[in-house]
Amino acid sequence: MSVADLRVAADELEGQSPEQILAWTSERYPRVSFATGFGAEGCVLIDMAARHALPIDLFTLDTGLLFPETYALWRRLEQRYAVTIRAVRPAQTVEEQATGHGDQLWARDPDRCCALRKVAPLAEALAGSDAWITAIRRDQTPTRAAARHVEWDAKNGLVKVNPLLRWSSDDVWGYVKHHDVPCNALHDAGYGSIGCAPCTTPVAPGEDPRAGRWRAIGKNECGLHVRLQPVRRAEL
Repeated sequence: MSVADLRVAADELEGQSPEQILAWTSERYPRVSFATGFGAEGCVLIDMAARHALPIDLFTLDTGLLFPETYALWRRLEQRYAVTIRAVRPAQTVEEQATGHGDQLWARDPDRCCALRKVAPLAEALAGSDAWITAIRRDQTPTRAAARHVEWDAKNGLVKVNPLLRWSSDDVWGYVKHHDVPCNALHDAGYGSIGCAPCTTPVAPGEDPRAGRWRAIGKNECGLHVRLQPVRRAEL
């Protein structure tokens, strides 16, 4: 589909359910990937894909810095839905990164750390795909507010599909409760949005769910859903 065709498709999909958008994607693209970060939204999409037996490649960006609870959820989802969620890892281990860039890069230059441990691995993981699915919602950040259900991802060179854009947090948690979808135990401990352990803190009641990500440094995106140039392994 051309970029113009994608705009037309996005208009047509605006009123469709996430399940319908996932089915539309699977019907049109032979190689579809879903990059999950194991948030509640991602767990919902895994449930939908498994429930409808959609041929979607599931993977996660294993930065080596995830919470133990996140790794436990990973195993639980695989067992619950009889699926494999493959690990996509950075070129360097955490220790190797510390040797080349200094210890705790995430505290000194979080954008660089995200570029090395998330953005670059994603670009390589998507190299063989025709389309990739995300779990973003429009109401999460200003960057995501203008997203369409289907759009051209110029940075990664493929179609990007966002089935949950129109959903609210209440929609997500309503689905979780109705279908008994496994979710991260950290949500019960006050974590609204969960990423790497060194960069994630709980949020207070009434606080924005993403306020606990890179708290107090004015950062609310890791770079996967903004127009940044991906870092290639040759630059590491």
